[in-house]
Amino acid sequence: MEDLTVGTRVEHPRYGEGIISKDNLTAYEIFFERGGKMEITKRNTDLTVLVANETGEKSGLSISEMEKVLNYVLDKHAALSEVIPLGEKWEGGTMLLQPANPELKPKEIPIEAFFHKIVMLRDRLRVLEQNINSSKSLTDEEKVNIQQYITRAYGSLTTFNVLFSEKEHYFVGAKSK
Repeated sequence: MEDLTVGTRVEHPRYGEGIISKDNLTAYEIFFERGGKMEITKRNTDLTVLVANETGEKSGLSISEMEKVLNYVLDKHAALSEVIPLGEKWEGGTMLLQPANPELKPKEIPIEAFFHKIVMLRDRLRVLEQNINSSKSLTDEEKVNIQQYITRAYGSLTTFNVLFSEKEHYFVGAKSK
C-alpha cells in the first residue's frame, strides 16, 4: 500500500469509513465511524482509499525510506556483514607456518579464522573506498591517486582468492591492458 497522509478518508471492511489522524512509522491511527480510534499497520491490505488528502504532510520517513537509510548507514560502517562462504575443500583445515629455524615451533592456524580476517580486511578496504569517494575535502585527483593504492592492495590480496567459494567474492586488482 502506498503511504497515506493525515486526513485521508479510508474504508475498512469491519470498521467502516474512517479518517487517518496520525501517521506513525509502521501504522496509521485512524478514527472509524463504527470502531472508534484504531491503529492499523501500514502493511494491512484491508484499507481502501476513498478520498486521498493530497495536501496532508507525511509525518516522517516511510518504511521503505527507513530501510534505505539503515542499509546505507550500516553498509557505510561495515556493519552489514555479508556471509562469504569459504571453499568447501578448506573447511576444517589448518594453515601451518613453519619457521626456517628448526628450533622454533611451527604455528598452526585454523583456515576459517584466517579466512575471516581476510574477509574483514576486504570489508575495511571497501569502507575506506567509500569514505574516500564521499570525502568533501579531497579533490577528484587526490581521490583517484588514493584509489590506485587501494586497487594495488586488492591486487596484492588476489593470492587468497583460492580460499573463496565463489568468484564474485574474489579480490580484483588493476587490469592489465
